[in-house]
Formats: sequence, structure tokens, C-alpha cells
Amino acid sequence: MSYHVRHLPYRQTGYFSQLVLDFLAAHPQVSPFYAYAPLQADFGKVIAARQQAPVDRAVLVAALREQYAGLTLHDAVQENIARLQSPDTFTVCTAHQPNLFTGYLYFAYKILQAVKLAADLKVQYPQYNFVPVYYMGSEDADLEELGSIFLDGKTLTWETSQHGAVGRMLTDGLEPMLEEIAHSINFLPHGAELLALLREAYQPGINVQQATLYLVNALFGRFGLVVLVPDNAALKRLYIPVMKQELLQQTSYKLVTETMAQLAQHYKVQANPREINLFYLVDDQRERIVREGHRWAVLNTDYTFTETELLAELDAHPERFSPNVILRGMFQETVLPNLAFIGGGGEIAYWLELKSLFAQYQVPFPVLLLRNSFLWVDSGSLKRLHKLELESTDLFKDTLELIDHYVESHTNAALVLKEEYTTIERLFDELTEKARAIDGTLVASVGAEYQKAVKSIGKLEHKFLKAEKKKFAWQTESIQAVKKKLFPANSLQERKENFIPYYAQYGPAFFDVLLEHIVPVTDQFIVIEEE
Repeated sequence: MSYHVRHLPYRQTGYFSQLVLDFLAAHPQVSPFYAYAPLQADFGKVIAARQQAPVDRAVLVAALREQYAGLTLHDAVQENIARLQSPDTFTVCTAHQPNLFTGYLYFAYKILQAVKLAADLKVQYPQYNFVPVYYMGSEDADLEELGSIFLDGKTLTWETSQHGAVGRMLTDGLEPMLEEIAHSINFLPHGAELLALLREAYQPGINVQQATLYLVNALFGRFGLVVLVPDNAALKRLYIPVMKQELLQQTSYKLVTETMAQLAQHYKVQANPREINLFYLVDDQRERIVREGHRWAVLNTDYTFTETELLAELDAHPERFSPNVILRGMFQETVLPNLAFIGGGGEIAYWLELKSLFAQYQVPFPVLLLRNSFLWVDSGSLKRLHKLELESTDLFKDTLELIDHYVESHTNAALVLKEEYTTIERLFDELTEKARAIDGTLVASVGAEYQKAVKSIGKLEHKFLKAEKKKFAWQTESIQAVKKKLFPANSLQERKENFIPYYAQYGPAFFDVLLEHIVPVTDQFIVIEEE
């Protein structure tokens, strides 16, 4: 199988926010909110800055070995975990919640980009080692977001009554979803082996973060990817100073609110800080901590603490304190010797709110990289496009706009009435001069009639196009069909679909093709055409 690759600037896709586009362009409105230019970071400087803020590697490696206990590890993973003991080893990281069956396609893209970046940095700086890391946001409690996947044009949802951190939920009750997946992929070349892997990963009796660790390790371990599950007492103990100050002084709220006010002058802000950006995590509960006078309460529970009791609880059970989106990134950078963070547009947006917070605690701010985006064009869709004489990049246009443009460029009829508009404009210019000569008050009336005439020509133009479209029925249907297939729900493929059908069709080679064409530092959307 051969592939052809096209690139399209993010700015031309129509699917990215102005904040993200300005971030990539290093616009002066955005540049104060990050540490390194996203397309021109000097990783030599980044390494030097990271060396000035060492992490507790012994605790990190011990936590990794504990979480991987009982799993079969690829040599590359074992070697990378061992390398993390050395001060000459650094990480490049991406993060995501433990969505069932990995959730969205971009989950794989982020991980593979971290793998590619680590390999590229090793070439540039051979005296160091670089480890790709997937940081699992397993304490997220948004089951509605994490408990569904989109497959074969429909949403499959896990029916469970469990509450709290999704990572801690038991995987019981997933059989109906697995049966639906089986019906979808069993007939595909790699369907049976993938289904067996999914059943092994999500076997009853284990929790979602264990299942996700198993699955991600099985899929990406050969690339040396290290998975970090932060739901760990020893790792959180390293974060106690920050959590203590958060509980007592609400430091993050003040700093991030100031930054948000600056960003909000130009952009829609992403994450809103709470006065205390920590949850209390115990059993099947993950609830906000709030301060009420001289006591601290956990919402929707009976837990309350005095200051003495709260600090004693933090010291004895740091694992019960869970950072929200405002404090999660700095926790990641506290426990990892990290250089770069790879995230989607939404993640980049909230990281831009955090620079002053990192400065307050003297934690190095990483290079922020927008994750690669792909459009995977299968051979059947490509043949359709060729028959239509369209390029895959044309599909980023609105469907109706694309059809109109197609009809206008393939018809022999004069659908665009440019000459007529010019004639009308010339005629009314003459009428305006006559009106001015007779009575200046008539000029406004001439202008109103001109607007009516232009509107009438526009209506005729629309009717001409509508009538001509009927002659292009099969082309219109074909454009609509290929657009619906490659842009499900009028969204980017990667934001809607799951990796399962692609892996079931192509097997591990799917990841190999993606990895080959990933560009870790870029402002280009990547289109892969299967020829």
C-alpha cells in the first residue's frame, strides 16, 4: 500500500480558533503567555532550564515500576524507565483522560507525536536521552465524556451507575459495547486480534486506569512509550507544598484570574479557576474542596476539616487530593523532567493561562506544541474525489459552498452575473448624477432602488444556480457522501471517530504510517491519501 501526503496550513482549514492560529503565528497578543515560540523553540535552552529544576527521579521510577508490575513490558519501555534514573534523561509528554477504548483518533496522534519528537531530539542532542510519556488524567470524573465512542456512524455508551474518578471505576458492564464493536470489526483483516486485545484489557474486575494502561502499553509499548498514572500517593507527596499553599492561600486563583483577564481582552478564555483548585478523592467520590470561614468542606459530602485536620489529612493521604485542570499541568511538570507538552487546541488554550503560576512556584514552563492533525483519506474516497476532479483539501470547505463552486466551475451556463452587476452599477451611477442635477434629495431614492436591483439580480443568480444543480445530481450526492464519511457530523475525523476501525483494517501498520508522516513541530494540517 502506498500513500500520498498533502499539507494544508491550519489557518486554511476553518477548524481552529483564532487563539490557536495566533499562537502558531507567535502573535504579539499571545507571546507573553508562553515561554518558547511554538515553531522555533531552542531545545538546548529548554534542556538547560530543566536541568536547573531537577525532579525526584527515584520516586518517579519507583512509581512507574509499581504501576507496571504484572504487565509484560517491551524492552524499549523497560529501558526508558531505567533511563529516567539518569539526570541526562528528559521526557516529552502528552496527556489525556482514560477514555474508553482510547476515545478519539487524536489520542493516538498525540502519543505518536511524542514518540517522534523524542526520536528527533535524540538525533539533535545525542548526549541526552528523551522518553515519550503519556500522562493519564485518570482522576477526571466526566463519565459522559469518557464513557462513549463513535463507531460506524453511531455513539456507543457504557451504561454504568458508578460515580467519581473514571479511572477508578471497575470495567464491569462493558460487554454490550464489546459486542457492538465485534459486529463492526470482526470481518476486517485485524478485527479478531484487536477485539481479543480489547477484551483482555477491559476484563471484568479491574479498573479503567488499569485497563487503559494495559491497552496503551500493548499498542504503543514497542515505541518505548511510558505511561504515567498520577493517581499515586508517592507522586502526590512531591506536590504537597503546592497543594498546601492552594488550600490555605488560594494562590492559583489570584494568578490565573489575572492572566485570564489579559487574555480575555482578545480571546475567549478556556478554563475558569476556582478559589481552591483541588478535589477530594476518596472511594467513589471526587468532589470540590471549598473554604468556609475557618473550616474546609467537601461539597456534596459530610467531610469538613479545621486547618490542623486538613493539613494532617494532606500529609497522611496526599493521594486523596486531586488537582483540577488549573493545577494538573504543574503537577505533571513537578514529577516529570519534562521539556515539551503536546496538546490539542483546547489544551493549549488553558496552558496559556498558567505561565505566571509556574513562575510563582519556580517550575519550568515547557515548550507547548499543538498536536498534529490528520485527515485519513481511504482509497475508496480518493477514487471518488478523482472522479469528481476534486482534491482532498477541497473538502475543508463548507459542503454547500463546495457544491456551488463545483457546479459553477463545471457548467457551461453563465451562472455568475458579473456583467449584469457591472451594467446595473453603471446605469445607477448615471441615474445618481441626473438625480443630483435635478434635486439632491432624490439621490437617496436612487440608492434605494439600486439596492433593490442588486438584490433582485442576486435572487436570479441563486435561482440559476439552483436550477443548474439539478443537472449535477450524482456529483452533488457523491460530494455529500464523501464529505460525510471523512468529516463525520461535520467535524474533523479525529475529533469524532475512534482508532478501532482503522486498526482493524490496517493493523499495527496504521500507527507506523502515521508515525512516518508526523511532523512534531509544524503549523500544517496533514492529509494522508491511501492510493
